[in-house]
Amino acid sequence: MATHLDHALRTQLTDRRQRLESAVQSFPGRSYLTSLLSEVDAALSRIDAGSYGLCETCHDPIEEDRLAANPLVRFCLDHLTMPQQRALEQDLDLTAQIQSALLPKNGLIHGGWRTAYHYEPAGHVSGDYCDLIPVEDGSLYFILGDVSGQGVAASMLMAHLQAMFRALAGMRLSLIELIRRASRLFCESTLSNHYATLVCGRAEQSGRIELCNAGHPAPLLGKGTTVRPIDSSGLPLGMFCSEEFSVEEAVLKNGDCLLLYTDGLSEALNPAGDEFGVQPLFEIIRHRQSLPPPEIVRGCVESVSRFRAGHPSRDDLTLMVIQRAGLL
Repeated sequence: MATHLDHALRTQLTDRRQRLESAVQSFPGRSYLTSLLSEVDAALSRIDAGSYGLCETCHDPIEEDRLAANPLVRFCLDHLTMPQQRALEQDLDLTAQIQSALLPKNGLIHGGWRTAYHYEPAGHVSGDYCDLIPVEDGSLYFILGDVSGQGVAASMLMAHLQAMFRALAGMRLSLIELIRRASRLFCESTLSNHYATLVCGRAEQSGRIELCNAGHPAPLLGKGTTVRPIDSSGLPLGMFCSEEFSVEEAVLKNGDCLLLYTDGLSEALNPAGDEFGVQPLFEIIRHRQSLPPPEIVRGCVESVSRFRAGHPSRDDLTLMVIQRAGLL
């Protein structure tokens, strides 16, 4: 049984039972509500009996991401019926299409800033969050993060994060207040073991950027001939419902750029088991900084692909480049 999920899932199931019981009383005669209530009661009974999270056919643990996405699951992937397998494949394909549609426009140009990104799920769907949000005043929010976990459950949390940030971005909040609210909302609306490392920034027409790093790998800032990391200034988003964050500022001139990435890039492995690391990214920025963002992104992707030498990816990989280009 997935014991570290036990308490959170029991709370989730108990809450679901209360809502279903209320719905059954409000809408008597609707058999699907009664059926769902029975499934929830059965899941709670399995928790009490110590068999929750175990496949009813082979008694091996069910995949944790599937339990997190649907706590009523009773069988592992190996013991689904053929119709169930086909339905799951169709659901995964549809989920991947929806997630792809949620991504921002690649190559976006706004308020004197050029952007580009690369988004590469390790499986059908990704737990990485990548977003660009243009604002009417000419500023641009850029966000890149990594939700805890993998698979469908992580992709659902990614969509949840996007909806929160897009709603908050229109409220004319300071960057630090936006992060605080997003963290509190994420903490209050997800399971206790869910959080997200994340970098969120706002680029202004003047060339000034504000940046908050919540437990994420350090973005690299290329200014002139220098490249420096911007280290984390806070805990991951949603780890606690009351967190404090700090914001760094910088002014970028034409050609200066910022590279954000998830650990699927820096921790990529070659066949010998060595990690790609961060140093190659420093070199790419130094040599390609004056090129358009798509070329910088392409350089990073080609470099890590050569390093992998065919070794399969073990994690989602996302990177984004924000470059100052003056008023366009």
